[in-house]
Amino acid sequence: MRNSLIGLLVFIALAVTPLFVGQYWTGQLTTYLVYGLLAISLSLVWGYGGILCFGQAMFFGIGGYIMAVFTKGMIYPDLTSSYLGLLAAMAGAAMFALALGYFLFAGRGISGAYLAIITLAIALVLERLMNNWYALGGYNGLLNVPPLKLIAFGYSYELWDRLPTFYIILGIVAVVYFGVSFLVKTPYGLLLTAIRTHPDRLSSLGYSVLNLRLSVFSLSAAIAGLAGALFATLDGFVSPTLIGFTLSTEALIWVAIGGKEMLLAAFLGAIFTRTAESWLSEIFGDYWILILGVVFMISVVLLPRGLLATPIEMLTGKRKRK
Repeated sequence: MRNSLIGLLVFIALAVTPLFVGQYWTGQLTTYLVYGLLAISLSLVWGYGGILCFGQAMFFGIGGYIMAVFTKGMIYPDLTSSYLGLLAAMAGAAMFALALGYFLFAGRGISGAYLAIITLAIALVLERLMNNWYALGGYNGLLNVPPLKLIAFGYSYELWDRLPTFYIILGIVAVVYFGVSFLVKTPYGLLLTAIRTHPDRLSSLGYSVLNLRLSVFSLSAAIAGLAGALFATLDGFVSPTLIGFTLSTEALIWVAIGGKEMLLAAFLGAIFTRTAESWLSEIFGDYWILILGVVFMISVVLLPRGLLATPIEMLTGKRKRK
């Protein structure tokens, strides 16, 4: 109950932030919300499902490309609905994850460091593939991706202005966050804890570990695909860099610093880290990467549960057992 209350207070605080910052930071915060959605997807699959996906950005990039292709009319000129693009982005990322997950988890399955290395390698392969896929822009990517277009009651409205765009993105992120938070508190969440801690015991009780892993892997991919689709509409541009090593590594750092076993901490970890990057890069130039690396190491060694998860757990008055 306290976790839900803190989450609600966080989103209320985010909602009033544009009243105290300028247009520039409102736009930046909108992008950070999308990165926070990517962090939520990684927290779900890693912190709750026990699957360390080192290539989570590949689902982000897949969602972005599908959104761009749909809304630019590259599939069918009259089929440019943002709603269909978002659904297609989520479905495409989820189906790719389902196929990939079956390859990774079927039989004896792959786990631990081997799984992380393989997912990272697949992300790199996909990045190289997109670099040479000239129908989708190749190395240059796809330009002029339309913004979100809302259609209701016979009216349509394109989200060009920063303030309404911020609130629409915030609403989408809030729905996903509270939806996933509710899901992990159901018996399904308990099963996720079981496949993370005692998969053999869970299998002996008659549950399909493979199906559970495929479900959480696909769900996290769908959320990452949604984040990628939203990013494409905000940036107006998609490129192979959305799929590869850099963004995947950054997402891993956001979640590790925030706290992988707490959705809210992972979400805030992405926002705070991206904000810190902007400030540190202005003050220290290229040395900001070194500072971020030091913070990451301190977080992992001294606060393994997360730099943000630890104080949040203190506020809620409880600690999770490993």
